[in-house]
Amino acid sequence: MRTTESRPRAGRRTAFLAVLAAWLLTAPMTAAQTGARLIEGSVPSDLVPGPVPYYALVPPGLDATSEPAPLVLNLHGGGGDREVLKRQQPLFERLWQEGALPPMVIVTPSATPRCFYLDFEDGSERWETFLTGPFLEHLRERFRVRTDRRGTLVTGISMGGMGSLRLAFEHPELFGAVAAMEPGIEPIDDWTEMRPKHRFWRSDRLLEAAYGSPVDRDYWNANNPATIARQHAAKLRDSELRIFLEAGDADMFWLYEGTEHLHRVLWQERIRHEYRLYYGADHVGRSLGPRTEAAYRFLASTLVDPEPDLAVEAARRRIDPLKRSLEEADHYGVDAALVGRREP
Repeated sequence: MRTTESRPRAGRRTAFLAVLAAWLLTAPMTAAQTGARLIEGSVPSDLVPGPVPYYALVPPGLDATSEPAPLVLNLHGGGGDREVLKRQQPLFERLWQEGALPPMVIVTPSATPRCFYLDFEDGSERWETFLTGPFLEHLRERFRVRTDRRGTLVTGISMGGMGSLRLAFEHPELFGAVAAMEPGIEPIDDWTEMRPKHRFWRSDRLLEAAYGSPVDRDYWNANNPATIARQHAAKLRDSELRIFLEAGDADMFWLYEGTEHLHRVLWQERIRHEYRLYYGADHVGRSLGPRTEAAYRFLASTLVDPEPDLAVEAARRRIDPLKRSLEEADHYGVDAALVGRREP
């Protein structure tokens, strides 16, 4: 009897273990199981008030034997610091767990609260020089990250959005892509066009600390992303820098106006980019989680070449021959090689 009873029990236990194993393989991992690590660091510097503390979020499985991971500079907004990355950690862990984001090392330095990530006109703080020089070098030495431009990305929110645009536009040889979220930029190309509505939250003292006292018009213009895009359009086009812009159309600082302006400048200068204006979204609040995810998905998409699309290829075989008789190409020149090449 004992032998007879043990068989069904053993069978039930085997079945239970099989179900448990299957569940463990398919169940979502907890935050602890992802293996992501938040690492502290600091970089001494005489270019900016230092030492500069930072957090680096290292993805699961990255070690000395791994392939180098892409590096993302994740710039906080005005008044913020590196703690923003700690708050974002659960989002990135979820995206890694789901396989929606490739492994990447994400780094947020604590900058002066309202520095604009700018080299100040008087030389007292040189954030652009620091970030693109000693800081980038430090990160490449400390972490197993890629050193090519395609594998070096920059993003930021608000003040960080402004800073990420300037870094990428000024240094497209360093960065392969930029994702600027609700960037703190104005809808103008020249300092003389500045109106109270464009800067009601920025005092004269703040602007003069960065751009000279009184504000140096030429210096402000030289550091304004829209003006940089106009003046260096050919350089940006040739670099094929991947650009993502976004803002909410209910932004309390009205930053959607500056973002829309930059979108139009990029369009006019034939600089390809992706632009999103989020209906009803404000500067803070619950919309920022999904928007951050969208920005990082864009960055991730720039790291790989797209797979061949059979539907596109089939459609182009029908449509492209119609372009040969045209006298002018499309706005971005995507099909410029086809235009005017009439069949004999």
